[in-house]
Amino acid sequence: MLDLLSVRDLLTSEERAVWDATRAFTTGELLPHAQGWWDAGGAPRDLMRRFGEQGLLGPTLPPEYGGAGLSAVAYGCAMYELERADSGLRSLASVQGSLVMGPIHRFGSEDLRRRWLPGLASGELVGCFGLTEEGGSDPAAMRTTARADGAHYVLTGSKVWITNSPLADVAVVWARVEGEDRVGGFVVPTDTPGFSAPKIDGKLSLRASVTGEIVLRECRVPAANRLEGARGLGAPLSCLTDARYGISWGALGSLETSYGTAREFALGRVTFGQPIASRQLVQEKLARMLAEHSKGLLLSWRLGVLKDEGRLSPPQVSLAKRDNVRAALNGARAAREVLGASGITTAYPVMRHLLNLETVDTYEGTHDIHTLVLGREATGINAFG
Repeated sequence: MLDLLSVRDLLTSEERAVWDATRAFTTGELLPHAQGWWDAGGAPRDLMRRFGEQGLLGPTLPPEYGGAGLSAVAYGCAMYELERADSGLRSLASVQGSLVMGPIHRFGSEDLRRRWLPGLASGELVGCFGLTEEGGSDPAAMRTTARADGAHYVLTGSKVWITNSPLADVAVVWARVEGEDRVGGFVVPTDTPGFSAPKIDGKLSLRASVTGEIVLRECRVPAANRLEGARGLGAPLSCLTDARYGISWGALGSLETSYGTAREFALGRVTFGQPIASRQLVQEKLARMLAEHSKGLLLSWRLGVLKDEGRLSPPQVSLAKRDNVRAALNGARAAREVLGASGITTAYPVMRHLLNLETVDTYEGTHDIHTLVLGREATGINAFG
């Protein structure tokens, strides 16, 4: 693995074991197929079961719900390896774990936990997270509503850019609760009458994971399906904080692939009698990728320690998501330059990673939104809007 500053030495033996096991799984079962799944526009649904068998779905949750009680650092190591293969594959696991299982465990009743979490942890069930609407970065402008009706809630509205929704068995949907003037969360089985999830076609990014909408037409769900501990917009935003933490690790796995591909190509490509790795400008690109990866790995490891100690803050996660993803995106662009014309072909993974990272740079808080979060942290002034 790429680890110039020996961050691995800072891990526990369990965390190193998780990293090694996930790396072996990625190398043996994901990398040989990643490009084919990207070309086909989706990985096989059964891959989620393989993720479950590997303990990659909600691994930080307690064992009684199907998790392994792992540390946040161990989880980050696993996300690094999945994204080393493909960002879309990491998205499959991180959405299931952080955005579906996470809120059910944190905010749901014991009955909801027992009913849904084991199946999601095993990959027998697939979940999705319904927050984003046309307003994008302005979730406070949410239009989806939930109306109390006796022992049920009736949900009406729509969500867009939802990972896994066309495949999902269950959705965690966020809606503005009428009469309360606040956002609530609801566990909605996708076979509920009035629920549909049309697929979004034509993507040129994250093609290995399926993306769709959620359309809710007077969907009636039992009141018991409400996430009673989630009262207000802070609940789904806290779930995004968890997911962004995983993304900060994952992006570095992608950067390792870009760096390794560019380095190998540069050492083997000969022009004017010398490998292009001997050229100063090529070495500058490689050095920049190596430096950004090294700093990013230390940053994500430190955030994992803070998260395990219960001291992680949203601005800290914004820093890591913003900087590590942009470093990976710039690294993929630099690697494409090193490969020249070869870089645009599917014979190499660089262009696939570059296109994937264009989305990772945008979703779960754009680079600019996280810049404003850090600006507010620095000045105390809210520059949103």
